[in-house]
Amino acid sequence: MEKFTPMRGAGVLCHISSLPNKYGIGSLGKEAYEFVDMLAKYGAKYWQILPLQQTGYGDSPYQSVSCTSGNPYFIDLEDLAKQGLLDDEELKSAQRKLKNDVDYGDLYTNRYALLRRAFARFNIKSDDFVAYIGSGEAEEYALFMSLKSRYGGTFNTFPDAYKYKEHLAMYEFRNSVYREEYCFWIFLQYEFSRQWSALKAYANSKGISLIGDIPLYVAYDSADVWSHPELFKLDEDLNPTAVAGVPPDYFSEDGQLWGNPLYNWDAIRASGYDWWINRIAHAAKMYDIVRIDHFRGLDRYYSVPADAKDAKVGEWLPGPGVELFEAASARLGKLDIIAEDLGVIDEGVIKLLSDCGFPSMKIMMFAFDGEETNSYLPQNIDEQSVVYTGTHDNDTALGFLLKQTDQQFKAFKRGLRAALAYEGAYTPVVDRADAVRALVLTALNARSAIAVIPVQDILCLDNWSRMNTPAVAEGNWRFRLTAMPSRNAMANFKNAVKRSGR
Repeated sequence: MEKFTPMRGAGVLCHISSLPNKYGIGSLGKEAYEFVDMLAKYGAKYWQILPLQQTGYGDSPYQSVSCTSGNPYFIDLEDLAKQGLLDDEELKSAQRKLKNDVDYGDLYTNRYALLRRAFARFNIKSDDFVAYIGSGEAEEYALFMSLKSRYGGTFNTFPDAYKYKEHLAMYEFRNSVYREEYCFWIFLQYEFSRQWSALKAYANSKGISLIGDIPLYVAYDSADVWSHPELFKLDEDLNPTAVAGVPPDYFSEDGQLWGNPLYNWDAIRASGYDWWINRIAHAAKMYDIVRIDHFRGLDRYYSVPADAKDAKVGEWLPGPGVELFEAASARLGKLDIIAEDLGVIDEGVIKLLSDCGFPSMKIMMFAFDGEETNSYLPQNIDEQSVVYTGTHDNDTALGFLLKQTDQQFKAFKRGLRAALAYEGAYTPVVDRADAVRALVLTALNARSAIAVIPVQDILCLDNWSRMNTPAVAEGNWRFRLTAMPSRNAMANFKNAVKRSGR
């Protein structure tokens, strides 16, 4: 396989949902374009986001109703108004006081009703829309969502003819009185796809490459599992026999019980990995670089009994390994993939990374534990990696440091100063805010090809701005900016980028 070595540069991690605007959640509208302009102005070459899929239960972008869908909440309402699909009063009704968190309950109650009004004025006979339907790109998603609109619950509660996707029943449903409902869900994906393609083209024209995510697993109640049950470990009633998670670790003493159905890798292998290759191809079209979340699960994955209450008891089973990526590379060419290799790492994962030639991830926040062998220390990082101060699953840098005792912080400062000296960089480190700025500078000066800084760390925000806390079911994915990052914060970022030679 051809090795992927990305262009050296700096990036910013900020999900679409976190962008400021007056409509309750970030969108693909003008603020996204302003964010691109800001990145280009202040020296960034990369914008990393979280999965763009329509979220399901818990509002997590890692629990989607379809792994190839786009989130309807991100559709720019002002663009719909320009098309004549919404009037001024309807647009005004969607406005909300700009707060630093997303109210998903309000969105669920009101946004879809507004999008249905827009659809009622849309010309479903337009050539572009007819062609989009004909492409079949959103068919499984639209059928799944139409059935959920009709019957509610999970797909396992649909009438058997629909639960098991009997051909005649599905044909009659799609072409019956539910044809309009089917077209509504197609319309949402059509508008999202059109707006995302325009934003990506604009970002690329400004020299900004987009890094996006493939979650390793899909949600049980999803079009993916409903459409392809043979590819997952399910019983004859389509209930999971085992589910995904990770054993106890730094984040949780009970482990993390994700609950996603596990893949039937024997069936996927027998199909030539078609479903997975199509998924990678879709992501490669959406993003310039694809990050695969929980990459280690492709070497070995943790299997937990479906009726377990936590992830303490489970077993490690073999995944597809390099064979999956060899098949994908043979069909798609060079794979521009970053491997999220955090967590429990062993020789198998290290070998898989080497065989694939993908960059790995390094987290600077966890480098300074006093161990010279710590793989995140600058002297232990090579070019074939992407370095972060922290990720969406970690506390912010300031939040992390504020939880430290004075003694712990003194030790952290010693390690940080030694790292700066090793890199030939210098910045004063007295208090915790200084340490955040120094941590950003240390990450940017690392040998890693790409250095990505979460926008929270650029702004030196504390724990209230944390995006996700693993193993905690509620209150995540809500963080929003109330304004674009300040000129002063971005000027400091640009200065650090310049000092790092990125």
